[in-house]
Amino acid sequence: MPGLDFQEQPFIVIWETTRACQLACRHCRAKAVRHRHPGELTTEEAFLLIDQLVEMGRPLFVLTGGDPMEREDLAEIVGYAHRRGLVTSITPSATPKVTFERMKELRDAGLAHWAFSLDGSRPEIHDRFRGIRGTFDLTMERIGWLRELGIPLQINTTVSRFNADDLPAMAGLVERLGAVRWSVFFLIPTGRARLDDLLSPEEHERILLWLDELSGRVPYDIKTTEGPQIRRIRAVRQAAGGAPGAEPGGGIEAATEARRRELAGVQRSRRPVWDGNGFLFVSHVGEVYPSGFLPVVVGNVRETPLARLYRESPVLRALRDPSRFRGKCGYCEFRQVCGGSRARAYAVTGDYLEADPFCTYIPDPRQAARGRPTAAAR
Repeated sequence: MPGLDFQEQPFIVIWETTRACQLACRHCRAKAVRHRHPGELTTEEAFLLIDQLVEMGRPLFVLTGGDPMEREDLAEIVGYAHRRGLVTSITPSATPKVTFERMKELRDAGLAHWAFSLDGSRPEIHDRFRGIRGTFDLTMERIGWLRELGIPLQINTTVSRFNADDLPAMAGLVERLGAVRWSVFFLIPTGRARLDDLLSPEEHERILLWLDELSGRVPYDIKTTEGPQIRRIRAVRQAAGGAPGAEPGGGIEAATEARRRELAGVQRSRRPVWDGNGFLFVSHVGEVYPSGFLPVVVGNVRETPLARLYRESPVLRALRDPSRFRGKCGYCEFRQVCGGSRARAYAVTGDYLEADPFCTYIPDPRQAARGRPTAAAR
């Protein structure tokens, strides 16, 4: 995987197995509903999708939703993906459908990692975010079952104005829970999320600086989603001779040998990944998007092979070409390593090639003449 050509194959593919979910999360990208859609990909179509991923070089495969646990065929799908050589993870909701028996069934089928969302270190924060009282306690109980079953745990946290002050406490909780990774999502105003829920650009920058520093002293991996500016922060710090910061696995030095082995199984791309660049999202009905947070349909796997869509879609080809980015992202010296949040640019401006409106960095204006895309490139 380290030598992947992102023009040809993605590093990670996320499949929205269903939009059905029993929670009512205030930020839900999917606008999840209570009942499954009759047009969802069938078990057989899921197998065909897996076969296509194998042909594309076996990217990481993540099953999300809605809530994947709403599908009765989940173990069949995980088992088939495992037999075909895919590293498969799952991001279910913490509901009564997550039983010990089903968790064990998925582990035995070959599941590699399990991600639970915790958006606060206390019930009153998390449950408000998730819309159902008792969700925090249920999540903590299920995390205990994961430890008992030996399934590696990832914690997902969506950062917004509702929980920004709680992040230091969350960092400590992630460590106490023995997670191998903390995946920090920066809210995109799509689905149920609103623009008013976002932090300011300055608050985004402050949190990214803190996460970069934190990554060098915790025994778990830290990954950001829609926070690509951390790569610019890391590059500047390293150029100045500072601590390595948020390199993949940056906290391994503080871990025990057992934790080192666990962290070694957390796969990270050596190259920058962003919406449509090493990343693909497949919806519950087969529609293909650059990511779940960038709702621009580029095709459907029921009609066109996934590899063809990824390699030939004009939208995806543009997203993989930073020289086509507009505004300051188009001439920023860090555009190849950062790229800005294409999803946030689209959500705020309506143009996925526009500059990320929540980036505080001001690139050298002398770069503009040679870096700004031409009219033909646009």
